[in-house]
Amino acid sequence: MGWILRRATPDDLDAIMAIETSTFTTDAWSAEAMRGDLGGIHTYYLVAERDDDSRAIDGYAGLLAPAGASNGDIQTIAVAEPARRGGLGRALMNALIGEARRRGAREIFLEVRADNPPARILYESLGFEGIATRPKYYQPDGVDAVVMRLRVPDPVTRPAVGA
Repeated sequence: MGWILRRATPDDLDAIMAIETSTFTTDAWSAEAMRGDLGGIHTYYLVAERDDDSRAIDGYAGLLAPAGASNGDIQTIAVAEPARRGGLGRALMNALIGEARRRGAREIFLEVRADNPPARILYESLGFEGIATRPKYYQPDGVDAVVMRLRVPDPVTRPAVGA
């Protein structure tokens, strides 16, 4: 199965919220907060739409990065359970990193639950490093957040394979 990454629209809110509430059961964003971010002038949200007849949405991710600002924040990222471990989270993150670079960000920050090792491993593999802890950040569970930072790498141009 493949996906098409495209810019999210307010019409995607229901599909995004279905993934949001099933992934983040106790600390999901509200539909109102998500709607606000989808329409924000400083935010950039993507959805991953299946490349088949269903066109179902299997993931989403959001970035806050005002144009010209030196840093950005990964607001949220989630992949539906059946689509996990197939590279979709990595693809969404790489797309957000590229957009942050285009907007002029030199650093990107995010918070991740301390009890989510798979997400931390993904972020570390992309170059993020833990820089701080926010005690009991995720409520109502009282779980710490690990603050991570990526120094945005310069783009690399490589010759095409076989060239």
